[in-house]
Order: sequence, then structure tokens, then C-alpha cells
Amino acid sequence: MSREIVLDTETTGFEPSQGHRLVEIGCLELINYIPSGRIFHTYINPEREVPQEAYGVHGLSYDFLKNHPPFKDIASLFLAFIGDDPLVIHNAKFDMKFINAELKGHNWPELPFSRAIDTLTMARQKFPGSPASLDALCKRFAVDNKARDKHGALIDAELLAQVYLELIGGKQPELSLYSSSQTKECVEKGKKEKTKRTPRFHQPSAEELTLHKELIAKLNKPT
Repeated sequence: MSREIVLDTETTGFEPSQGHRLVEIGCLELINYIPSGRIFHTYINPEREVPQEAYGVHGLSYDFLKNHPPFKDIASLFLAFIGDDPLVIHNAKFDMKFINAELKGHNWPELPFSRAIDTLTMARQKFPGSPASLDALCKRFAVDNKARDKHGALIDAELLAQVYLELIGGKQPELSLYSSSQTKECVEKGKKEKTKRTPRFHQPSAEELTLHKELIAKLNKPT
């Protein structure tokens, strides 16, 4: 069984070294590349104000976040959910540096970067020179992202799971089962295209019957 965790975060800024913090983590579990339905999602009290620039991206204010637990209170639950499995992340360097800064700041072991599967790198390698943002990849693969009016860790993880499937090979229609309507359509099409042929007659001729009688007469025990 293959288990992977698709992960996304939201933050107060771009650099944890400048005091910026996590404000949201969203994860979903893939089993053999299929979402299992298990998720981990939490908002996080960053214990600092949220700059207007960051608020414009994700819409999470400090007035909202201050009523949620700080990272130290959710760290063990987060680590238990992700286990030791690979982490599928878009622009993994960004998310991993924030997660590790939080872990290090609370005396938890950091996560090795080797665990990350960076879909941004995958997209740039597969489509060199093309836009590789999550929105651009959703458009390329016809993934519906209309609900993404702002960035959100869980919705972005859900979209990324679909994009990741496409990046590693996509769906294989030739292996999928037809729906009942498709099956009916194919059957009806087959009926319409069936060619009518002239019936063949299999009654033996008089000559064939004579030859058959002569053969029977030569046998010692014909029955």
C-alpha cells in the first residue's frame, strides 16, 4: 500500500527568519494515489499580527486566528497524521522551511526535505517555460478551481491532489469502466451498425445423401 500526504500551508509572510509564522495547515491522505477521505486541517494562532499583504492572500485575520490553538498545541497531532510518509507539496521549499521553523522553535525534530515531492519542480520539468502556479496547472489539466477565490490550505491541498495525479500520468480512460449510459449508447450503436447477411442453407443435396448412404453401407457396424 502506497501512502502519501498532500500538504499546504498559509503564513503571515514569506520568511520565518523575519518572525513570520504559520496560520493554517491542510493535509489529505492518498492511498495508492486515491484520496482516502482522511484529512488534517487546522487554523493556527500565530501569536502575532497578520500583515495586510498576507490577509489579502488568504483572508485570515488575527482577530479570527487568536481564537485557535498555537502551533505547539497541534504539533503532535500534525506529526501523527503525516507519519513517515512522503509529502506532496507545491513549492516545497516554502512550506517545509515554515514547518521546520515551527518544529525547531518548539524543540521538535525537523522534517528532512528528502520527504518532499515538489509538484512545482515536477511541473517545470514536464512543461519547461510554461506557467507552473497551482492555478495555471488547474487550468492546464481542467481541474475546477472556481471555489478558490482566496488561498486556503485545505482547498489548495485538494486541488493539488488532482494536479499531482495528472503530473504523474493522469487518468487512463481506456482502463475505466463505462457508465451505464455509455454502455447503452455503445450497444445501440452496435445494433445500428450491424450488417444484415443473406441466410445460409445447410440442407444436404441429393448427391450428398447418396454418397452418405454408400459410405454407411461399407461400415461393419454403422450404429
